[in-house]
Amino acid sequence: MTLIKKSKGIYLDDSCIDLLNDIDTIIFDCDGVLIDITKSYDLAIVKTTQYVLENYSKITNSINVDFKIIDGFKSTGGFNDEVDLAYAAILSLVAAKKLEKDPTEFIFDVIKNSDSNGIVTVEKYLQNQTDISEIKNQLSYPGTHHDNPLYQIFDQLFYGPELYKKLFDKDSKFSESGLIEQDDVILNNSLLELLEKKFNSKIAMVTGRGKESVSYSLKELLPRFDSKNSAFLEDESRDLAKPNPKPLLDSIKGMNGTSTLYVGDSMEDFIMAKRVTEMGTKTTFCGIMGTSKNPQEKLELFEKNEAVLVLDSIHLLPKVLNLE
Repeated sequence: MTLIKKSKGIYLDDSCIDLLNDIDTIIFDCDGVLIDITKSYDLAIVKTTQYVLENYSKITNSINVDFKIIDGFKSTGGFNDEVDLAYAAILSLVAAKKLEKDPTEFIFDVIKNSDSNGIVTVEKYLQNQTDISEIKNQLSYPGTHHDNPLYQIFDQLFYGPELYKKLFDKDSKFSESGLIEQDDVILNNSLLELLEKKFNSKIAMVTGRGKESVSYSLKELLPRFDSKNSAFLEDESRDLAKPNPKPLLDSIKGMNGTSTLYVGDSMEDFIMAKRVTEMGTKTTFCGIMGTSKNPQEKLELFEKNEAVLVLDSIHLLPKVLNLE
């Protein structure tokens, strides 16, 4: 399949034109699609990794986790959970220190040997090279979201003291504002109005975020989605995490969708939508590339994996779906 640039920010394979005419249901990922998280969730990965390296492993001279590392792990299809990604980065950089290897080269070597099984693959790869049991035991990850030390550090940095206290009934060790305040909401009322004209109430969300977190940032826009048939996977058990197709399949069936457009920005999203189609429920994946620090690389990743539709932004959906 070949993606052809139809106009600015719109890339599609001609095979998907008929599919788009049949779409009767639309489901969104949240992060990187409805909200730009480069200054919130992504920064929380950076800060969490740095804090753990300095305070648990006494490593003060390691590299900063940058967008290339974040995008690298996410491109494997196994790191929809940002805390998983921070954990993988921490283990990799601790191992690099022990092996006296260049941390940048080493972490990209880890990424190259990772896949959609996420942290399981990373742990196995690193354990074959050096002893990482000390940091693994210190973090006891994943454990339970409420009690695990790595989750606590990440959540405290992301939510900030007030929201963390509200959500978890615990005090934060950090006093600065939560990084969630830097969420940049892309979705707006005018786009939703156009989508509602075509899809009525068949608009939902399947996201790795928890519902409280989504609500905090989207505010009055969230009730416009079919909440009953949405999935907020941070609130669910880990076995339902992307790319497990069940949450998306349940969402589609709950809305009686016959042909669905799933809008996401990651390989986990792509794999999940593909698996739903393979299970007999027609689902077209629409990749969003504009929130990536390297949109061209994201476009090439989607094309290599045979995505049929990639957009720079959700604001191009009305043009693609003939809603204007």
